[in-house]
Amino acid sequence: MTTLQEHGSALEPSRSDGEPPSAKRRPRKSAHTYLVGGVLVLVCWAMVSPVLWTAMAVTKPTDVAFLNPPVFTYEPTMTAFVDLWQTTLFADYLVNTLVVAVLSTIAALVIGLPAAYALSRFPSWVSAVLLVLALVFRALPRFAVVLPMYDLSRALGVYDTTFAVAAALVAINQPFSIWLLRNFFAEIPKELDEAAMLDGCSRLATLRRVMIPLMGPGILTAGIFVFLFAFQEYLTANILTDVSARTVPVFIATQLGQTLPMLQQAGAAAMLLTLPVVAFAFIAQRYLVAGLNSGSVKG
Repeated sequence: MTTLQEHGSALEPSRSDGEPPSAKRRPRKSAHTYLVGGVLVLVCWAMVSPVLWTAMAVTKPTDVAFLNPPVFTYEPTMTAFVDLWQTTLFADYLVNTLVVAVLSTIAALVIGLPAAYALSRFPSWVSAVLLVLALVFRALPRFAVVLPMYDLSRALGVYDTTFAVAAALVAINQPFSIWLLRNFFAEIPKELDEAAMLDGCSRLATLRRVMIPLMGPGILTAGIFVFLFAFQEYLTANILTDVSARTVPVFIATQLGQTLPMLQQAGAAAMLLTLPVVAFAFIAQRYLVAGLNSGSVKG
C-alpha cells in the first residue's frame, strides 16, 4: 500500500540541483518599470547634454566651434584653455572665488552652530518667529537683499573686496545653514546636555565639547552646501565687485556676446568651474548622504 508521502513525492517534479522551483523564477519587469527607467534616462541626458556640448565647443578649433549645423568630427585642441590662462586674469578670479567661498562657509558655520543649537534646545514662540523670519529672508528676491548691501559696502569703503562679497553671502545663506543645523541638533538627545552640565559644563562648553564632536556629518553637510552656493554665486558677486574682487561666474558673463575666441574662453572657464564641483561632490557624496539621513526629521 502506497503511503501519502510516497504519493506526494511521486507527484512532485524532479529537481536535480536541490533548489525549490521558486528560486528559479525571476520577477518580471512591468511596463511601469521600463517607463520610469526611460524617463530617468531622458532627464539625465537633458542635464548632462549642455555640459557635453560645452566640452565639445571648447575643444574644437575656433573656426568650426560654432558652425551650424555642428561638426562632430574634429581634431581636439586645448587652445581655449591655454588662451584663458595666458591672456586673461582667470587665475586671480579663481583665487577670489575660492577665498569668498571659504570665508563665507567658515563664517556661516561659526554663526550658525550656536544659533541652531539655541533654537533646538529652547523651543518657544520666539524661536518659532526667528525660524519663520529666517525662512522669509531666504525666500526674498535676491535683488531686494543685494541692492542695500551695495549701498552699505560703498558707505563702509569695502566695495569690490572679497570681504564684502563673503559677508553678503553669509547673510544670504545663513538662514539655510541654521535650519539645516537645527535639524541635526534636534536629533541629539537632550539627556547628553543634562549629563554634561551635571559634570560642570556650561552651555557653551557643552556645545564645544559634546555637541560639535557629535555633529560631524551635520557640519560637513551644511558646509558643503554653503560652499557650493558661494562658489557658484553670480548676482551678488556681480553687484558687489568691479575688477579687483571679480569672481569666475562674473568673468564668464563678461565674455559672453564678445568675439568667438572670447566665447570659447568663457566655455573653458565654465568647464574649469564645473569640474572641481563635480569632483568635490563625488568625493563628499558618502558624507553628504550620511549627514542628510541623520539630520532628517522623524515622523
